[in-house]
Amino acid sequence: MLNIKHLNKLKSQMNHQTLIAVTKYVGDDEIEALIQEGITDFGENRVNVFQEKYQKYSNTEITWHFIGHLQSKKVKKMINDIACLHALDRMSLAKEVEKRRIDPLPCFIEVNIANDPNKYGLKKEKVFEFYNKIKDYDKIDIVGFMGMAEHTDDEVIIRKNFQVLVDLKAEFDELYSKSHKLSMGMSNDYNIAIEMGATHLRIGSYLYEEE
Repeated sequence: MLNIKHLNKLKSQMNHQTLIAVTKYVGDDEIEALIQEGITDFGENRVNVFQEKYQKYSNTEITWHFIGHLQSKKVKKMINDIACLHALDRMSLAKEVEKRRIDPLPCFIEVNIANDPNKYGLKKEKVFEFYNKIKDYDKIDIVGFMGMAEHTDDEVIIRKNFQVLVDLKAEFDELYSKSHKLSMGMSNDYNIAIEMGATHLRIGSYLYEEE
């Protein structure tokens, strides 16, 4: 069930960020409640579930973000139905998007800011090389960087993780004379993400958990 109190609290803390409501574990009731509350940006991380929801809500004003790891073989099934890809992390995926996408797709380069071998995303030192390989692709519009901080209550660690993206943004803004966006901040750390300049928040459990 949608927690209206949490949603309103989140809205009050935001400063022009885009709120992406993650629908991984929720159904129609929660989605419809979010729509009633004026939320238009939704995020999914599973292709099959995304396709079901996309079809069901095709007559709404929903803007769909794909926020999970995307297998190259599944790109053709959904790449022209999303408005933004938050997990561009390798050349094989970039090539498939370039091949299958009809018009330019806003994409975030995913960075492994927690330096966790079990997480997806490029290492920080590989981002520049990857960026330059794909920056001239016709169907990929690199709008910024995405990352997930370590799941911990230690704010020092979270801030250190997010700082990787903040530094990348500053470097690339200067190099390419373009303001890049930052997709960072989830249910457990969105407050810190907002403070550090996030432009897109990917919020799931906080919107639905009971008091």
